[in-house]
Amino acid sequence: MRRYLAVGLDCYLCVVAGGLLVRPYADSATVPRVVVLLIGPVLVLSFLNQVVLTAAVGAGAGKLIMGIRVVSLPDVGRPGPGRLVRRWLYGLCWLPLQPWYGLRARLAADGGAGGPGPRAAREEGAGCGDPAGLRQVRRTDLAAHRRAAAGRTV
Repeated sequence: MRRYLAVGLDCYLCVVAGGLLVRPYADSATVPRVVVLLIGPVLVLSFLNQVVLTAAVGAGAGKLIMGIRVVSLPDVGRPGPGRLVRRWLYGLCWLPLQPWYGLRARLAADGGAGGPGPRAAREEGAGCGDPAGLRQVRRTDLAAHRRAAAGRTV
């Protein structure tokens, strides 16, 4: 739940900041034109948040607020820019398709699609992987892991 709140915060912050940037041009424009004007700044702010800020401090704005860090596996270190760009691009494709995935899972649970229900998919670990090999962990858990790892090597 914490991860979804962080994603929601990231989206909200990007749209609000993009809206503030586009506002001076929105007074004389039609609604479709404002939406087109808004897409560019929102994508740039999203990239800065998800790639640049995460590379610098280990998390985007929403994840920092929620106390989450993004780490690469298996070394549990900071991810490189290539992995972060791949993750950002995947997220741009993943987020808009969530209603479709939800509908498909509901149909499968009702027996309409013939596949396993959403509970079976969760139990098998489907959908938990990140294509860039990154994971989101709580900051406190990461600190505990690092203390334990430091204790083992000393």
